[in-house]
Amino acid sequence: MRPRLALIPGEPAGIGPELVVRAAQLEWDADLVIHGDAETLQCAARALQLPLALHRTGEAPATPRSLEIVDIPHPCVAGFGSPEAVNAASVIQSLLQAGQACIDGKLDGLVTGPVHKAAINDGGIAYTGTTGLLAEQAGCDVVMMLANSIVRVALLTTHIALRAVANAITPDALRNTLRILHEALRDDFGIADPTIAVLGLNPHAGEAGHLGDEELRIIEPTLDALRASGMRLAGPLPADTAFLPDKLCNFDAVLAMYHDQGLPVLKYSDFANAVNISLGLPYPRVAVDHGTALELAGTGTADPSSLFAAINTCAQLARRRMHARAVSTSTYQ
Repeated sequence: MRPRLALIPGEPAGIGPELVVRAAQLEWDADLVIHGDAETLQCAARALQLPLALHRTGEAPATPRSLEIVDIPHPCVAGFGSPEAVNAASVIQSLLQAGQACIDGKLDGLVTGPVHKAAINDGGIAYTGTTGLLAEQAGCDVVMMLANSIVRVALLTTHIALRAVANAITPDALRNTLRILHEALRDDFGIADPTIAVLGLNPHAGEAGHLGDEELRIIEPTLDALRASGMRLAGPLPADTAFLPDKLCNFDAVLAMYHDQGLPVLKYSDFANAVNISLGLPYPRVAVDHGTALELAGTGTADPSSLFAAINTCAQLARRRMHARAVSTSTYQ
């Protein structure tokens, strides 16, 4: 089963386009369909002195250094490292158009490069992140999980101020997040009976209520109820020791209460090969785990490892879903 994956370069002034050009030099176990601006990609190819041929759907088979493209022109060809707010709408269009193609079954997964949040907002579009954008389009709840070969870290809350985190930790939010995470580990990653470590919010997981009571009031009762339904959950665990190797080896994923509680550990363990996975969408979506790196754009020094890992991960997840659909179809025929 060979999936067809949408590939989004992201911010045209950042390193995304040149990472896509580097990806075009390799053979993949998937067909890559770029949704983006052809001229921006050609500028990146010229800067890297690498060959790149782009063709529209049906014009030619995809081969190394030749990729299929759905051309979504930018009003302005941005200079390296200099985002243009006028390009905001076309960047968002590339994401939504590719997402819709996945929803419609025309594509099997979505790989996204880094998007510059400030440039999108400066262009008059309220934007907090691609995960939320795609979730709104698909009409579903999603969970952000970052992963590398060492650890998977999902987030209960994402891009909110630290002072707002405690109020965002509710029984409903925790239940919903853990169910999405559990189902994804089971269905998309093939882990029949996953074990999830759940971190506490407070130091020492609240120290029996002496350092905060969110663990006693919210987290522990919710975990107990989910355990009764069959989930294997450990916690709430103190975040400062949960990532020790002898403990981490017992878990299939870790649920952190907030962004900077879990992600520094993941990024320290293997930043180059980490990816960002949106759990709960009706299709696999995997993103790079880094920003636009405007200062590196056009220099040819940007590391493509995260994009390569994202393509491989998305292809694996897409093949698993394609296989599950084929099995389901044959079962009911």
